[in-house]
Amino acid sequence: MSNYKEMAIAKALNAGLQKALAADEKVLMFGEDVAELGGVFRVTEGLHAEFGQKRVFNTPIAESAIVGTAIGLAMRGYRPVVEIQFDGFVFPAFNQITSQLAKLTYRSEGSLQMPVVIRIPYGGGIGAVEHHSESPEAYFAHTAGLRIVSPSNPNDAYWMMQQAIESPDPVIILEPKRRYWQKGPVNLDTPPLPLHNARLMREGSQVTLVAYGPMVTAALQAAEIGAEEGKSIEVIDLRSISPIDYPTIMASVKKTSRAVVVHEAPTNVSVSSEIAARISHEAFYHLEAPVIRVGGFDTPYPPAKLEEMYLPDADRILEAIDRSLDY
Repeated sequence: MSNYKEMAIAKALNAGLQKALAADEKVLMFGEDVAELGGVFRVTEGLHAEFGQKRVFNTPIAESAIVGTAIGLAMRGYRPVVEIQFDGFVFPAFNQITSQLAKLTYRSEGSLQMPVVIRIPYGGGIGAVEHHSESPEAYFAHTAGLRIVSPSNPNDAYWMMQQAIESPDPVIILEPKRRYWQKGPVNLDTPPLPLHNARLMREGSQVTLVAYGPMVTAALQAAEIGAEEGKSIEVIDLRSISPIDYPTIMASVKKTSRAVVVHEAPTNVSVSSEIAARISHEAFYHLEAPVIRVGGFDTPYPPAKLEEMYLPDADRILEAIDRSLDY
C-alpha cells in the first residue's frame, strides 16, 4: 500500500531535494540565500543544517556565476541544483544557459553530460513587480538541449524534482510561486508519470483545455464552473514544456474537436503559439473551431494593483471556451 502525506508544493519540493541529497553525495544545492535562510520562499529550509556547508551553500548575487559554477561542477562529475531567486533574475545567466549549458553535450559529441538542475520560481500572483513575476519559459523552450518542466501540484513537485536531478541533461524546473502553499497528497513511494508526460486531469467531450504550472488550478476551476453551465471541458496538465507530450494533446483534441491553451506568459511567440500550430497541423481535419489562446497581455508585467487584470483567470478561460463553442 502506498505511503501518502499531505504537503504544500514548497514542502514537496523541499522533500524531493532532501531525498536526492541523501541518496547521492554528488548532488549539491546552491544559490542566493538558500543555506541558513532556506531561500526567499523557504524551499531549501533545513537542508543546510542536515547536509552541511559543502553540500548546501550560498552564492554571491551573480546569476551568471551561479550557472557557470554549476557547469564546471557538472564537468567534474557532480549533480548541481541551483536556485535563481526570482524568474526575472535569470537573464544575467542567459548566455551561460543557452550558449554553454544547453550545448556542451552536443559540442563534446556526448562525452560531457550536463546533469544540472536550475530551479526558477516563476509567474505572478504574489503582489510583486516586474523581475519578480515573469514567465520566461518561451526563451528557454526555444533552446535545443534544455529540458523544461513545471509542476502544478505537490505530488508532481516531489517526484519531478528527483527525476530532474537524475536526468543526464540540464533541466529547468519552473516552480509556480503563487501555488507554493497549495496543499495536496504526495505518494512517497511511486512516481506518478515519467518526467515529460502530460496528464489528463479531467475528462470532457466538448473542448480540450491545455494548461501548465500555475494555470492548471485556474483551468480546473473553469472546467468546474463550465460543468455547472452544461459544458463538458477536458483539462490537460502539460507538466513538461520541452519536450511537449503532443500525443496526449492530439488524442484529446481529436476527441473534442476544439482546443484552448492557457498560460500566464504573453501569447505572442509563446508556448501556446507552438501548441496551436502543431494542433492545426496534426489535427486540422478534426477541428470545429480555431485553436484559441489565453495568456497575459503583450506588455511588461504590471504593478501589483493591476496584476489580477493581467493574469488569466477562470472567467477569461470560460470566455475563450464560449468563443470556441460558438463556432
